[in-house]
Amino acid sequence: MMETRWAYLIHLLGWTLPVIGIQLALLVNHYKSRSGEVLRAVLPPALVVGVYLSIADHLAISTGIWNFGAGRHLGVYVGVVPLEEVLFFLITSVLVSLGLALFTALLRLNEARTS
Repeated sequence: MMETRWAYLIHLLGWTLPVIGIQLALLVNHYKSRSGEVLRAVLPPALVVGVYLSIADHLAISTGIWNFGAGRHLGVYVGVVPLEEVLFFLITSVLVSLGLALFTALLRLNEARTS
């Protein structure tokens, strides 16, 4: 299965979804009732960055800077960008945004302990 057109998607989801699950669990545990507010503050910028990177990728592929080998992805495209590549940019941006929210929480906990 890893030498098929499903390989990119399987690898992408296999390493990102568990990390996002852990991040969400930690975020909900820390922020409790404010978790929804934090997610509403964190996710829109992540989506904007993911879309921006997808557009940059579209331009790079369109101008021939790089390409993707045939049979290495599902064959579903958003413009000229493979769906898996768009998901990569979106998911990576979400990972970074959730990580920053958790890092901020850690800094606040540390400040509270030292005060």
